[in-house]
Parts: sequence; structure tokens; C-alpha cells
Amino acid sequence: MTANTYYREPGWITRRIFNPAVAGLTRLGLSVWGSRILEARGRATGEPRRVPVNLLQFEGRPYLVAPRGQAQWVRNVRADGGRLDLLLGNRREHWLAVELDDEEKLPVLKAYLRKWKAEVGVFFDGVDADSPESELRRIAPRHPAFRLERRDA
Repeated sequence: MTANTYYREPGWITRRIFNPAVAGLTRLGLSVWGSRILEARGRATGEPRRVPVNLLQFEGRPYLVAPRGQAQWVRNVRADGGRLDLLLGNRREHWLAVELDDEEKLPVLKAYLRKWKAEVGVFFDGVDADSPESELRRIAPRHPAFRLERRDA
């Protein structure tokens, strides 16, 4: 499996219990460790698609990382020129996602793993925030990462 096709399907508990619980709390305006609902236009239908994500604040800037790899939200955001919205309760923020190259994403992946290893560590093949940079470099192509920049509606 190449980096462009790497994707780990969510398990039953994640799909049926964890994601709906986080999404429900986020809709109520309660962020679970930075959780947001990402809304992006679907590639085929053009209809809004929503998924819970972990918003990382790193060095004063917001980032998104796809721990499962080439997820549908990643594909949708790329297809729509990087446009996405992040929702928390009734608050909607408009963003432009700028994809990082593999070298740029190394410190972001390290920060992401430091914060959410317990939740997403299984998707990183044993690599964690304390792993050598060579190990982060090895897994970086499998995990898209984006710097977010504000945009007008």
C-alpha cells in the first residue's frame, strides 16, 4: 500500500459510539481536547459532509492531521481547493487548508502525537512523539497534514 492509498478504516466502536459521541458534544459547543466538526463539500454530490476532527494548535497556528491516512475528508478538502468549515456548537469558522509537504509536517506530527497518542497512536505504526525524526519521516507520507488559514465566507 502506497502513501497515496494508505487508509485505516474506523472500527465499529469508533463509527458507532466514539465519533457520534464526540460529534454530539461538539454540536453542543463542548470541545473534547480541541475537537471540531469538519464540514467539506463532497466530491461527487457537492453536499456538505461532516466528520469530527482534532484541531491542533501548534506554534500559534491551527493544523489538521489525518491519522487514518487518505480519509474521505482529506479527499474532499483537496477537491474543493482546500476550503472547509470547522464547527463548534453554533460557531462556524471558514478556513483554507494548505497541505504540508513531508518535511514541513514532521514537527506537526510530533505535536499531534504528543497530544493525542492515546486516541490515535495505533494508526502511526508504533511511532510516537518521542520517536527519532527518521521514524517520523518514514510515516509522514501516510498522514496528510494541513495548516489552516482563515478565509472569508
